[in-house]
Amino acid sequence: MNYTPHTEDDVKAMLSAIQVETVNKLFLPIPENLQLKRRLNLPVPLSEHELINLTQSLGMKNANYNRQDMLKFIGGGSYSHLIPSIVDVLSSRGEFATAYTPYQAEASQGTLQAIFEYQTMVCELTGMDVSNASHYDGAVALVEAIAVAISQTDKNLVLLSAALNPDYKRVIRTYLQNINIEIVELPYDEGSGQTTFSGETSRYAKDASCIVVQSPNYFGVIEDMDAVAEFSHRNGMLAISSSNPTTLAILKSPGEAGFDIATGDGQPFGIEPFLGGPTIGFIATKKELIRSVPGRIVGETVDADGKRAFVLTLQTREQHIRREKASSNICTNQSLLALRTAIYLSALGKEGFREVAEQCLLKTHYLKQRLIGKGINVKFTAPFFNELVVEFSNTSAEEIVSELLRNENILAGIALGKDYPSLANSLLITITEKVTKNEIDRLVDVLASAS
Repeated sequence: MNYTPHTEDDVKAMLSAIQVETVNKLFLPIPENLQLKRRLNLPVPLSEHELINLTQSLGMKNANYNRQDMLKFIGGGSYSHLIPSIVDVLSSRGEFATAYTPYQAEASQGTLQAIFEYQTMVCELTGMDVSNASHYDGAVALVEAIAVAISQTDKNLVLLSAALNPDYKRVIRTYLQNINIEIVELPYDEGSGQTTFSGETSRYAKDASCIVVQSPNYFGVIEDMDAVAEFSHRNGMLAISSSNPTTLAILKSPGEAGFDIATGDGQPFGIEPFLGGPTIGFIATKKELIRSVPGRIVGETVDADGKRAFVLTLQTREQHIRREKASSNICTNQSLLALRTAIYLSALGKEGFREVAEQCLLKTHYLKQRLIGKGINVKFTAPFFNELVVEFSNTSAEEIVSELLRNENILAGIALGKDYPSLANSLLITITEKVTKNEIDRLVDVLASAS
């Protein structure tokens, strides 16, 4: 049966209320030449059962990412990790899954406590003093951090590492393109893969509000964070990092390295890489910047009876109070995914979390050894974590990716030529703790044959 939202009498009553004779007259502001005068060319309606069958048949034409026999070595910012079952069980409870932080937030003590625990964990991981309640994703968190730096220094120049995730760079340019902010990219060293901040580009440093570096960067290379922070502060800039948070189990935190703001994407913490989202961005700062931190912050206090309680604190920073003077127009967060992050980290514990990071590191080093043994060139020389770039001599990486997906049912990684034309023959390969030794061996064998 057809779905008819309004009867003819309903339509007449509404038109009468706004003193319009016909529905067509509502569209008079649209130029005549843009109005469609015929019926839409649509197929006949389908029943629910027929529609399900149609969509399933269309879906069968796609390469199925979730097939158990498909090997996946793709990352570039979204990673497939093992997720303890307890994460799904607890986060799907109705009290959490349907919750929204209300405008009388203190009525939802459970939600606020979960967010407070998340903030505490982010501060511990990043070595920072203050974390907000989360952002939409890592790219947005990074943009918001840049906005903090611009407001703190009153400088309209931003230094970005060229080895920053290209998707992040696109988001940053989208945010900044119409507000008179200049962006200068710092090149990466073609040998090590690390960002260079000396030579010609260093002349911009005195006029820049911040330097933005990702570590590990898009090539999987670990940056010299101590040197970046020292260069930044020597030139009066704020130092902003973007991190794969799994690395923080074994590497020096941004806070320890001297960074002012730490950001990243929390997707590796209990969130599936489903079509690229949803995910969660984290941002943490030193205490001196707390008045400029964007988004919501949950604080701990005591109620009228002296019992522990949680509140939204320092709300005078936010746009619903400061309006156009606020540091950000974001006044919400990813509370359900913040909960998943907190459950994931709690379930693993410190030792389990460290083991995940160590497995990623060791398995990726095993991959490097096998690649070198087969005569395949590993592109960069600097230390890496769970991603590395391989370079083929006479074959484009896109051809390799297509061939392995079509013939071997392997997602071999990300071809870098689209975003880095000089790396058209280079492939970014990602390893997590889910990948087995046999799977790595198979990948290396087929890469050797294909190249």
